Amino acid sequence: MLIDDGANGVPALGELLRRWSLPLAPMITLSIALALYVRGWNVARVTRERELPIWRAASFLAGVVLLWMALASPIDALDDYLLAAHMIQHFILMSVAPPLIVLGAPVVPMLRGMPRVLIHGLLRPLFRSGWIRGVGRVVTHPVFAWIAMNVAYLGWHVPTAFELTFRSEGIHDCEHVCFFATSLAFWWVVLRPWPAPVRWPRWAMIPYLLSADVVNTVLSATLAFSGRVLYPSYVAAPRICFLTPLKDQVAAGAEMWVLNSLVMLVPAVAIAVRELSPRFLVKPVTSGGIARQVQQG
Repeated sequence: MLIDDGANGVPALGELLRRWSLPLAPMITLSIALALYVRGWNVARVTRERELPIWRAASFLAGVVLLWMALASPIDALDDYLLAAHMIQHFILMSVAPPLIVLGAPVVPMLRGMPRVLIHGLLRPLFRSGWIRGVGRVVTHPVFAWIAMNVAYLGWHVPTAFELTFRSEGIHDCEHVCFFATSLAFWWVVLRPWPAPVRWPRWAMIPYLLSADVVNTVLSATLAFSGRVLYPSYVAAPRICFLTPLKDQVAAGAEMWVLNSLVMLVPAVAIAVRELSPRFLVKPVTSGGIARQVQQG
């Protein structure tokens, strides 16, 4: 049921599945980030082997590769024709690549990988000014991170905003940056990569994740059960497979519901099990801790 190339110029599904692009800005940005991380990880690991095990580097690499695939692979080519493919792209940008990159504990490796001239000439004065640290504290605060990610998630899927991304490549790129940046902050709070400070107790991440899943459920259910096509661009888009625009929307809603819920629920359950584990419920008091308590008393 594929539409072959013809007078109307509509590509076949098989052709789209072989279509890779080469977006210059993402390619340069991701290449520089990966080079800095690998260089810095090798340097920092000499003294921080425990904090920077190999699996962290592998996680960062996987996140960068998946981010590149979301932007350059056939997924990007299909998103003009299928909402289901578009939502897979959003899923990678928000729920897969960001947590993998955060698990890579990127701060220290990225800083150690930068040229000293850049650190001394630009970064050190910025950090000494204090305002950059203030911005960092705000962005990584759990309340701000939760609101930012969910507002971006819901806001860009409002039909009016979503339709704008079809009219302007710049707006589409802005959407992707919003998804990725706010999701980095969201997962930063959950995963707390070294050397991030503790902002909220660990158990607080359970309602943090579950409430975000409620937002995802509302949007996914709206797409799946609305009974009408919410995005006119997909009504006008050529059909490249058997899915009608409405069935495509139902499929997109279902995949968002299942995939995003898994990403939210699995860590929430893992945190609950860990917090309820006897060895975490009963925390031994060290001699140093006793001394501090005596002094405070």
